[in-house]
Amino acid sequence: MDVCLSSAQQPGRRGEGLSSPGGWLEAEKKGASQKDSTGGALEESDRIEPSLHSLQKFVPTDYASYTQEHYRFAGKEIVIQESIESYGAVVWPGATALCQYLEKHAEELNFQDAKILEIGAGPGLVSIVASILGAQVTATDLPDVLGNLQYNLLKNTLRCTAHLPEVKELVWGEDLDKNFPKSAFYYDYVLASDVVYHHYFLDKLLTTMVYLSQPGTVLLWANKFRFSTDYEFLDKFKQVFDTTLLAEYPESSVKLFKGILKWD
Repeated sequence: MDVCLSSAQQPGRRGEGLSSPGGWLEAEKKGASQKDSTGGALEESDRIEPSLHSLQKFVPTDYASYTQEHYRFAGKEIVIQESIESYGAVVWPGATALCQYLEKHAEELNFQDAKILEIGAGPGLVSIVASILGAQVTATDLPDVLGNLQYNLLKNTLRCTAHLPEVKELVWGEDLDKNFPKSAFYYDYVLASDVVYHHYFLDKLLTTMVYLSQPGTVLLWANKFRFSTDYEFLDKFKQVFDTTLLAEYPESSVKLFKGILKWD
């Protein structure tokens, strides 16, 4: 089995929770100190863990508990630290659907060395898969989400991908020129999943999508359609993006769209 992680956990096992918000550190220390019959995997863990913690610039939010959920995409086992206490700490259906599409169409998309930004990266599954596929990824979200996001990215990509993902704060519609100047930042792809739901920032989200899209940028947006406001957003999206429905996942009510910004 090809696993980027230093912890020796079996795929498909669920709910291996971290009992306290600091538990992720304790679990790593415990895992790094264990021995196995070959010594190989955990000796590698001993080398990786100090690097992981030295690169961790953001601290995961102080939730009461975390769980570890297992996924497998692009030939890698991926373990995501999640918490049901925050929308931004859970992998939603749109994210898994988008990962399935990225995996299935990897050759066509050609992510190798592509510059990609993910809007609303949450716990980071989509950004991790894009990194595994060779992309240079910038994963963005709100400040309180960045600690767990960065932890998951490092845990699943450190020494396993050509490019280590970057984590940046992005508040939709705010300080875009300052934090992402067009002269310095260009993205081949902008990715988004389940960023449209019942909240009051849909106009700012669309503004952000438009701002980040330059000539040649492809926006891939997957979303579970739950409310009438989701379809209202889609109508506004189609007004500014040439829109193609790439895939539908009826079992999860997810639709996946490709958007190219209209240039008058």
